[in-house]
Amino acid sequence: MNRKTIYIFLVLTVGFYGTLFANKPDHSNWDKLLQTYVDDAGNVDYKGFLTEREKLQDYLDLLEETIPDANWTQKETLAYYINLYNAATVALVLDHYPVQSIKEIPNRWKQKWIVLGDKTTSLNDIEHKILRKMDEPRIHFAINCASYSCPKLLNQAFTSDNVERLLDKASVDFVNDPKRNRFEGDNAELSQIFKWYRPDFTENGSLRSYVNQFVENPLGKAAKISFMDYDWRLNEK
Repeated sequence: MNRKTIYIFLVLTVGFYGTLFANKPDHSNWDKLLQTYVDDAGNVDYKGFLTEREKLQDYLDLLEETIPDANWTQKETLAYYINLYNAATVALVLDHYPVQSIKEIPNRWKQKWIVLGDKTTSLNDIEHKILRKMDEPRIHFAINCASYSCPKLLNQAFTSDNVERLLDKASVDFVNDPKRNRFEGDNAELSQIFKWYRPDFTENGSLRSYVNQFVENPLGKAAKISFMDYDWRLNEK
């Protein structure tokens, strides 16, 4: 193979892989914002976030320009949409701040305002039409609806490298958090999330068996399950 042939081969190879990998967003700026304004308990410093609203918008703009396609792995796609949902939720709260609850915001989940390329979408669409269709129930413990009873907002961005570990962490943390689920003997008071999305958790077995994957003290077959009230107050630090 002569030099010219080698050069052409290298140019074509770099071009191919450049196209393949160019449209993968860097989540590091979102990670920095989370580390700065979200504590380990998932409480959010919205006032602090407001001072860097422009940086948050820059991250959302980046996601707008780098939409998942057929070349992305499932882990890359999961990380993208989890981060998008969480970042957009924070942005929505900031745009209406101060509020006592996200439920004070009109049409908060159905409004199509999130730009993705030449389309606009909603938080509902991201959750129900994309994430829930990826056959990964743990997403319910990773996306945050800016409320105390929601799974906590992790102060770390999801990436293809850590998404599996963080989904497990989010699941274990949520299920065993007594503010969100309570277990006493054969009685279990579960989050409303397990009621609202029960079909997602029971596709391959019972709700009890799903919860037992993460709970520290597994529920017995005679366990009685009820559901806790949901606290919609803003998850403010």
